Amino acid sequence: MSNDNLTKDESFFDSRAAILAAIPHRAPFLFVDEIVSWTDEEIVCAYRFKQDEFFFAGHYPGFPIVPGVVLCESAMQAGAIYMTRLFSDEDRKAGKVPVVGRMNDVKFKQLVRPGDRVEQRVSLKEKIAGVYMLHSKVTVEGKTVVTFDFAVTMADRPSDE
Repeated sequence: MSNDNLTKDESFFDSRAAILAAIPHRAPFLFVDEIVSWTDEEIVCAYRFKQDEFFFAGHYPGFPIVPGVVLCESAMQAGAIYMTRLFSDEDRKAGKVPVVGRMNDVKFKQLVRPGDRVEQRVSLKEKIAGVYMLHSKVTVEGKTVVTFDFAVTMADRPSDE
């Protein structure tokens, strides 16, 4: 995580621990490896797609491509991590988790292949009555891969039954 965005309390920030604490996603459906930077305005996370991702076997065999829905999911996971900074004390105490309710204006611009490292940049557009409107931009080596907006609400964390 960029030192520019750290507070005194975060000087020994453990990116992986923060990711696992923030969202319930786990392998093989966790698409955030690292928190690159995190401010009140936005979060930037990263993920490198490995050669052996479960979906490559059937998604364009011989020419594996990361499915667009997985790219969107990776950005929404980054957004869910970002949301923990916006939680109210009540949401935090209740163990609420952010859940996507809508996606708008999805634009795919470039293919992502095994070995590519994506950066997911997510920022808050607005909050209306408990619904958070977020904007996402996913890039590879500075080139835009996908952009979209999505709406998030708070839900009860699933029980561990």
